[in-house]
Amino acid sequence: MRRWRDWLPGLQRRLALPQTSLQLCLLGMLGGLIAAVLIIIFRLAIVALQSLFLTDADDFSTVDPEIVWLLPLGGALLIGLIALITGYRHYRMGIPFVIHRIKTRYGIMPFRNTMNQFFGGIIALVSGFSVGREGPSVHLGAYGASTVGRYLQLPYNSVRILAGCGIAAGISASFNTPLAAVIFVMEVVLREYRIHVFIPIMLASVVGALATQLVFGHDRELASLNIVAINIWHFPYLVVCGIVFGAVAFLFNQNLMRLIRLVKNWPLLIRLALAGSVTAAVGYLIPHAMGAETGAIFNAVNNPTDVQLLLVIFIGKLILTIFALGLGVPGGVIGPVFGMGIVLGTLLAIVPAIFIGDSSTAGTYAVLGMAGLMAATLHAPLAALLAVIELASNQQIILPAMVVIITAYVTTVQFFNNKSIFMMQLDFMQMPYKLAPADDILQKVGVLALLSKEYVVLHNPDDNAVRQQLAQLQPPVQLLLKRTEGDITEFVAASYDVSLSLGGDSAIHYQNVTGLSHQATMAEVFALLEDERDGLVYIYQDSPTEPIGVIRWDQVRSLLIKQNNLL
Repeated sequence: MRRWRDWLPGLQRRLALPQTSLQLCLLGMLGGLIAAVLIIIFRLAIVALQSLFLTDADDFSTVDPEIVWLLPLGGALLIGLIALITGYRHYRMGIPFVIHRIKTRYGIMPFRNTMNQFFGGIIALVSGFSVGREGPSVHLGAYGASTVGRYLQLPYNSVRILAGCGIAAGISASFNTPLAAVIFVMEVVLREYRIHVFIPIMLASVVGALATQLVFGHDRELASLNIVAINIWHFPYLVVCGIVFGAVAFLFNQNLMRLIRLVKNWPLLIRLALAGSVTAAVGYLIPHAMGAETGAIFNAVNNPTDVQLLLVIFIGKLILTIFALGLGVPGGVIGPVFGMGIVLGTLLAIVPAIFIGDSSTAGTYAVLGMAGLMAATLHAPLAALLAVIELASNQQIILPAMVVIITAYVTTVQFFNNKSIFMMQLDFMQMPYKLAPADDILQKVGVLALLSKEYVVLHNPDDNAVRQQLAQLQPPVQLLLKRTEGDITEFVAASYDVSLSLGGDSAIHYQNVTGLSHQATMAEVFALLEDERDGLVYIYQDSPTEPIGVIRWDQVRSLLIKQNNLL
């Protein structure tokens, strides 16, 4: 135990620096393993419960029609009960909330919120709601990995990276797409590419994928699709398909946000009851549209030329997804987008099938539909491309996928002015997700990296003792006065004030000093000293009354000038 205490401070100081390190890589892998275990338990619970009444996982068309409509109604009731137990104020969910916590709370997730996502997500997916498992998986991954950093009391800049590791491992464990998971975290969640962040996140994603493969095998969900190479004459039509995907993404995002705005003041239980009722009604008529994406894949594979069935499934899935997510059912948007994209792509494959006389390209167009709709809906073109490559396990899909993704993304942005569904939700909920340039730089450096030991502490001194000590100090050594009255302890910085001495008053300037935890980053120091552009803060570890060092304003300024000349 003593060796552990001796070793930990060195680790904390090391991780305060924004540098690639073996220690951070190992911790990222540990966080990824914890996240993967949570997601595996989450998935196994869903599979076990669905096996009680489903012949094939996520295929609700095999359920007795008399039971289908009861599932979402009962599920909505249980989700509401879980929300009541965990507390409504802990009900914020989905990837948008995780993005907000990454930017403002270094990825530390509330425990009750995570429990809500775990149990609520299981019930939602078992009950047939059209939501994806990646939403709860991202929550669980961020919580599991960031808990490692919190337990070790690591600097918050490294806790944020560990949260990213957990998210990557969670997505990788959900879809068995390790590379796409890494790019999704960098492109959508962190919204930055830095090598010291990239490496541990990549390792965590590998751990997530390996853990998933040990439990669920190497099979991918798109393995049943027959993906064939398509001739170059398909490419003009692929541009048309991309335009369709961009337009559909716009309609989906706009209608989802319209519903969210409409019900924003409704009680949660009423919203969940409505979501259950709509899912029960539509599911009774179109059970193929229920669930996440697997059922849609199954029906697209088995009915590639049935226009009426595919169109009904697409419309039904669009309605169910909008009502489930818009009314607050716990779950993600990526899974349903995959399902809708696959069905829509299969529908669009019917046009070239008429000319070539067979439907052999249906599987290829299904995968392209998934990629195009994901890129346009989430504004994640690179992640969409890599997801397609990994899920399809076929390099022949790369060129057509790039054409579809680019066209869909440009269409939805340029012609429809469509934003990412995540950013739209964050803007509506007024949850900040953007950082000022200075904060963006300073959040990446922990206070331990610049901790100064050049200070002297005097306990309850009088003015004479302060003057004597100041006369002996040499800059940049700081003088801290520790003043204790009863149970209250405060720190004051003492220094010479030339302007006061010229006026004949006391030449000593006193300034209150605020303490910060050793886990804080330079962004918190900047927030405290920004107004005065002067002074210092003290850093503590075990007790707020026992400083372990100080950070001066000139250190903050030097860091900003060195990084980006922001001051």
